[in-house]
Amino acid sequence: MIRNFDQTDRRMLKFPAVHPCEAISPETLLNSLINLSQNICNYQSKLFSTQRKNARQTIRQIGLLLLFFEETRDLRLALTDSVVLCFSELHHAFQKVQFLLEDCTREGAKLWILIKCQVVSTQFRALIRAIATALDVLPLGLIDVGVEVKELVELAGKQARNAKVEVDPEDEWALQQVFSVLDHFEKGIEPDSSFMKRVLDHLEIRNWNDCNKEIKFLEEQIDFQYSDCHEREAPFLSSLLGLMNYCRGVIFETWNHRNNKSDARHSIEALSCINAEDFRCPISLELMTDPVTVSTGQTYDRSSIQRWLKAGNMTCPKTGERMTSPELVPNTTLRKLIQQFCTDVGVCASNSGSQSRDIARTISPGSPAAAEEMKFLSRFLARRLVFGSSEQKTKAAYEIRFLAKSNIFNRSCLIEAGTILPLINLLSSSFEHHAQEIAISALLKLSKHTSGKKEIVESGGLKPILAVLQRGLSLEAKQMAAAIIFYLASVKAYRKLIGETPEVVPTLVELIKDGTTCGKKNGVVAIFGLLLHSGNHQRVISSGTIPLLMDIFSSSDNDELIADSLAVLAAIAESVDGTLAILQTSALSTIPRILRSSASRAAREYSVTVLLSLCKNGGSEAISILAKDHSLMSSLYLLMTDGSSYGSSKARGLIKLLHKFHETSSSGRIASVAPCERPVHVW
Repeated sequence: MIRNFDQTDRRMLKFPAVHPCEAISPETLLNSLINLSQNICNYQSKLFSTQRKNARQTIRQIGLLLLFFEETRDLRLALTDSVVLCFSELHHAFQKVQFLLEDCTREGAKLWILIKCQVVSTQFRALIRAIATALDVLPLGLIDVGVEVKELVELAGKQARNAKVEVDPEDEWALQQVFSVLDHFEKGIEPDSSFMKRVLDHLEIRNWNDCNKEIKFLEEQIDFQYSDCHEREAPFLSSLLGLMNYCRGVIFETWNHRNNKSDARHSIEALSCINAEDFRCPISLELMTDPVTVSTGQTYDRSSIQRWLKAGNMTCPKTGERMTSPELVPNTTLRKLIQQFCTDVGVCASNSGSQSRDIARTISPGSPAAAEEMKFLSRFLARRLVFGSSEQKTKAAYEIRFLAKSNIFNRSCLIEAGTILPLINLLSSSFEHHAQEIAISALLKLSKHTSGKKEIVESGGLKPILAVLQRGLSLEAKQMAAAIIFYLASVKAYRKLIGETPEVVPTLVELIKDGTTCGKKNGVVAIFGLLLHSGNHQRVISSGTIPLLMDIFSSSDNDELIADSLAVLAAIAESVDGTLAILQTSALSTIPRILRSSASRAAREYSVTVLLSLCKNGGSEAISILAKDHSLMSSLYLLMTDGSSYGSSKARGLIKLLHKFHETSSSGRIASVAPCERPVHVW
């Protein structure tokens, strides 16, 4: 059989061609050869930014052979075994030629094919020689085709034997220019951009979009290197990526932001690309799945610190202090943040080691040249934000948003270059909603960095961001402002400051009420961040947050939004006042329904957390209502078996409370079940 090699996962310059099997019929082999030849000839109309001469002569030779194959088929000639063997060798070579031409014309791969020009030329040479060898042994006299066609085959063989396959001098010049530019950057010298402009012209990379395609391709290649554990070329690829980022930001002044507008709209999640370093266990250096705090105040993943203690160690691994107690206290606040992070970036917390390393590897630049390229570009963009025209300022903000989206090192360079203050100024000076969206989106990406949070607050950014949250020119801008509030609230010192600003919580509540699903989510997680400061609890309760959350449970089918809302409700329910406010709603009937029906494990675990707090803080009246729900126990037992250790412990605690209630109610000692004796009014 002849395999179809239209493989989307094939790596660049890898050619998984196979020989046709011996049982293939000559007719099938010939038809497949014709199809391959036609596909190769179709590349005549495609753009070759490099390898033009080598590609043209290869396509020309196969075009001559196509006429021979077609006449052989049309005449229905019988083919001898020796002819079939030669055709099989040609078929094998043609597969590789097609792959090679596909790589040479691949979108976004122009620079990489230039870098690999020697390798590509060698491949062309080897394939042309393989074609020549097959034609040399082809018994053409045994094939009864016309004289003219035989002459074409002989011509193709002669051309293949005599072909001079080498790197084009212009490609060689462009390659040397690239290496020279990279060498300048590595030495900390910013080269004249005109040199790189000539290279881009040679490669026909003529605008912002063309350059961006090259960047996306290089990012893919770097990801392939790490995913395949073949990181040898990753530093050089990082240098090229930094170079193209520099070119996109510095050389291409014009950009069609209308065509790229949707990109800003689709990347406004509150929790994407959190710095995973904040969530690593100091012992295992992996993302914590069950964080616990020891007596010294340090937090570790439970499994790691248990192994440490079982080995007989009683000192804190991080501080060296002696632990006064082996007790491990669950850090529920940090665990919620880690769970939310894992959900948002699509990482399974139980299998997060490799993913967290993928995020963490962007802490370093990848290569010395990449580091210098980013520093020069950051300073250029900072200058544009201050001294550029309105259009140049908007483009600079857009570049910053792109660069800071998923790269920690880029964020640090941009912050250090002084981009945050002019971005803050751009928020209030933008009279066009798209420009404001870009500026607030850029600040959102930078707010994920520890120094970015500090710089935003110390530069007076809180007030302008709140102004966007309240009166932004678009709903997207308001949603991203809420996301920034969440990131700022991750700093303990800022939660109190933000919460004490009178407009913040009511404005977030309005966003939850009137926003899109994304807006509601951003508003909910921002309030969650503020709730990490106990002084903000009453502000959240009095602003009418709880009824809105209950509305979400009944009106939304978005699992993530429901889980986030339950996380907020769980935080509110930790206090007696919060419990009493929740019990004024239909929570005791609504939340068990979510526990029974939700497909989200996070939602089910938060549901149990809320119910447990309501029982502990709400008195026997709340417990008695849950005790009447006969289906609740089966849901709790199910969570004990398939939930996380956190969810299982919460389910176990609620089961104990309910069992104790049944025992005490039968003996007439109901009042001793719950610690809270305040009367409550339950719907």
